[in-house]
Amino acid sequence: MRRETTSWYSHHLGMEMPLVAYGHAGYPLLMFPTAAADFLEYERFLLVDAIKPFIESGLLRAYSINSVNQYSLLNDNASPALKAELLTRYDRYVVDEVLPLIRKECGGDVRPLTTGASLGAFLAANCYFKHPDNFRGTIAMSGSYDIRSYLKNYYDDNVYFNNPMQYVQNLNDSYYLPILQKADSIVIVTGQGAFEAPTRSSQFSGVLHSKGIPHLCELWGHDVNHDWDWWRKMLPFYLGRFFG
Repeated sequence: MRRETTSWYSHHLGMEMPLVAYGHAGYPLLMFPTAAADFLEYERFLLVDAIKPFIESGLLRAYSINSVNQYSLLNDNASPALKAELLTRYDRYVVDEVLPLIRKECGGDVRPLTTGASLGAFLAANCYFKHPDNFRGTIAMSGSYDIRSYLKNYYDDNVYFNNPMQYVQNLNDSYYLPILQKADSIVIVTGQGAFEAPTRSSQFSGVLHSKGIPHLCELWGHDVNHDWDWWRKMLPFYLGRFFG
């Protein structure tokens, strides 16, 4: 399996941002790490190995990037305003810096899938629902789609436009909503076991239903915990549907 790393100084974030790509060809998958983890997390926890058959067969090329969660949502020393601002700057990094690299390597105007687990599910979903014209869909595993609990009741435009539970609910425009209403690759999945919060997925699914956005929301069993063993099963299962 081909594995290539690169890094550059992001002018949107003011820091070096590394990236790793797996595979030689195929449809691009953009992976967002959990919590405060880094771009190599999915490799360390063997999630890359779990999707290796798709990669080695040339069906999939996976890209894994850093997040800014340690400076943003998970940073108790940062003000809520800064936390939200960093999410907006991170969004610009993904769209203006990472996406062009993916398109240069994978061709044309390809619209990558996004994926992530836990806090990475929020990042993956937020990226897709903000930019359905640039991304095809998302496989969001064990996520929460409302960030207000991290922000101590602070509220501004950066909060709103990075909070899928709100901006999707209020979406009534003639550009983004019609694209979302034709979606064919949205998966919201969670377990119901230890440390999972299935109501968060169900609530977000309800918002999508209310807007006529087609998607698959699945709650796996009560033995399915918020842990890597299950994410290593979930991601290849839903990729199998995508490529089936």
